[in-house]
Amino acid sequence: MSTSLPDLVHLAQSIKDWGRELGFQQVGITDVQLGEHEQHLQRWLDAGYQGEMDYMAAHGSKRSHPDELVPGTLRVVSLRMDYLPGDTQMAERLAQPEHAYVSRYALGRDYHKLIRKRLQQLAERIQATIGPFGYRAFVDSAPVLEKAIAEKAGLGWIGKNTLVLNRKVGSWFFLGELFVDLPLPVDEPHASEHCGRCSACLDICPTNAFVGPYVLDARRCISYLTIELKGAIPVELRSLIGNRVFGCDDCQIVCPWNRFARPTSQGDFQPRHGLDNSSLAELFLWSEEEFLSRTEGSPLRRTGYENWLRNLAVGLGNAPSSIPVLEALKARREHPSELVREHVEWALARHAQA
Repeated sequence: MSTSLPDLVHLAQSIKDWGRELGFQQVGITDVQLGEHEQHLQRWLDAGYQGEMDYMAAHGSKRSHPDELVPGTLRVVSLRMDYLPGDTQMAERLAQPEHAYVSRYALGRDYHKLIRKRLQQLAERIQATIGPFGYRAFVDSAPVLEKAIAEKAGLGWIGKNTLVLNRKVGSWFFLGELFVDLPLPVDEPHASEHCGRCSACLDICPTNAFVGPYVLDARRCISYLTIELKGAIPVELRSLIGNRVFGCDDCQIVCPWNRFARPTSQGDFQPRHGLDNSSLAELFLWSEEEFLSRTEGSPLRRTGYENWLRNLAVGLGNAPSSIPVLEALKARREHPSELVREHVEWALARHAQA
């Protein structure tokens, strides 16, 4: 293939068209210079806000230098795939403390495999057109500053809640990247942020995890506490978690830009196993075999069965006292896991004091 500018411009447009054909709603292209974001990441790490997520500090400078992570990389293709199922009744579920709230991204199948497969198909389409080229696909599984890349590729801006926001669709979307060694023309980065004076996301956070605009202390974030943290959830934060048993969407639910969000047409992201409308007690009584069966191919697998029970015990401790709630907790009182037993006893003590 000729490397003339017209050919590269045409190829870039074709990549965007092919990406949309593969189910991505937006595609942008950027270079590999992420210096400003590298400094922000280092300040965040220096403050210790990553908690137990040691991988955030690993890999040296590769996270902010795509051409070090994959030598030869000249451009990054950044792609957006919307995931919000229709009629998810988020506010209603959060207002029903006896029901479990699972972050909307985790209700369906795991997005990693689906998006990686689509990225591979995109790469094969490019290869079929121009011949062999260097590439590597990433989906939230390697040291990649995906939000910084998305912002620079023009997909949106990083909002005060540290998520990528788009004026037309909000923030309910996944990101994927294709590192390529092609000198494609780049898109204009998102020129400015549009959060303005709004602080809704900062104000709504149940655990006050935001140190300030654009800075999240993960150690207080419910998503971190229910997914990344491996040990006991700090006692002082348990009552603030409410019924959120896997992740938290509050800062997205309240974001004004999400009134423009569109339901996904992707069948794999639709709720499975009634996870959008299950009681805490019901889920707490799943055996490990049931957990493994019903979370097959699901993001919920990430937390593991023991921490799943830990999270549910906290939710049950925050639920109104009722026979199903108390019976569920008492059924796990002799659980072999010390971690589970500790959280069960905390929950029962909450009900005894009520």
